[in-house]
Amino acid sequence: MDHPRKAVVSPDSALAADVFDQFCSANTLKTILGHFRHLCDILHIKPTNFPHFYPKLKAKLRSWKAQALWNKFDKRAAHKCYNRGKACPNTRVLVIGGGPCGMRSAIEAQLLGAKVVVVEKRDRMSRNNVLHLWPFVIQDLRALGAKKFFGKFCAGSIDHISIRQLQCILLKVALIFGVEIHEGVGFESLLEPPEDQSERIGWRAITSPPDHPVSQYEFDVLIGADGRRNTLEGFKRKEFRGKLAIAITANFINRKTEAEARVEEISGVAFIFNQKFFKDLYEKTGIDLENIVYYKDETHYFVMTAKKHSLIDKGVILHDWGDTARLLS
Repeated sequence: MDHPRKAVVSPDSALAADVFDQFCSANTLKTILGHFRHLCDILHIKPTNFPHFYPKLKAKLRSWKAQALWNKFDKRAAHKCYNRGKACPNTRVLVIGGGPCGMRSAIEAQLLGAKVVVVEKRDRMSRNNVLHLWPFVIQDLRALGAKKFFGKFCAGSIDHISIRQLQCILLKVALIFGVEIHEGVGFESLLEPPEDQSERIGWRAITSPPDHPVSQYEFDVLIGADGRRNTLEGFKRKEFRGKLAIAITANFINRKTEAEARVEEISGVAFIFNQKFFKDLYEKTGIDLENIVYYKDETHYFVMTAKKHSLIDKGVILHDWGDTARLLS
C-alpha cells in the first residue's frame, strides 16, 4: 500500500517562514525593515513594481500565516481600478514621508502598478498619539490585513489605534507589495531635468545625505506627505484660525495592571454635554477644560482643550500675550 509522501521543506523555505513570522510580529521601524530585507535576501528577490514582486514573494512563502495574508491581498489587488497591477505600469513615484498618509499613498500607487520609493527622514517610529478611526478607514485597514499584523486592532469598545502602530501595519503592507523604503533619508528639494537631454535624465530629488542612491532615482510623480514640514515649494498654504483653543496632549505608560484595565475610556465629551463633570474637575484641581478625550492603547492617551485663564493660573502660560504664537512660545 502506497503512503502519501510528506512535502519536503527546504532549509531556505523554513528559514524564510521563520523570518516572515518575525517580520509580522516586529513593532519597530528598524526590526520591520531588517527582517524584510533579510527575507528578500533569503528568497533572492528585490522590491520592484507590484506585478513583478508580489507574485514571486507569494510563490516562495507558503506558511499558513502567509496564506492568510495572500487571500486578503489577492482580493484587494483584484479590484477593477488596478487593472491587475497594470493601470500605471510605466509610472515612477517618489513619496516624501513614511507616516500613515505617505504609506497609504505608496500602497495605492503600488497596486496601480507604479514603481514606488518612499523616503522617511526619521529612523524610528515614536508617535504615540492615538487616532479615532472612522468606519470606512477600519474597513480599508481590515482589507489590508491589519488584524493579521496587530491582533488587538479595533478590539476594544472604542475604535482607535496609535499612530505608531498604524505606521507599523502600513509599513508591512507596503513592503510586501514591493514598495522600496529608505529610512534616515530626507528630501531637500526638487531637481529639474537638465536642458541638454542627450542622456535623457528626468526629475530627481536632492536628498540628505546627498550621496544616497535615492538621489539618482528618476520619477514622474512626487507626493509630499511630510506633514507640517511641507518641503515642496510652489504651493500656497493657508492657515485658518478661529476662536482661541489651546490643545494639550499627554501620554502615560500603560503598565496593563488590573486597576488600569478597569478605567473606562472617554470617547469625547464637551462641557456643554456634561457640565457637572467639568465643574467638579475644576473645583478639585483648578483645571478648567472645554472638552476631553481619553483612549487606552499602548499608552494612556489624553487630549483636551484647556481654557487660557486656567493655564495662566497654573503657571503653564507665563504671560497673557495677544498674539497666539507668542502666547504659546
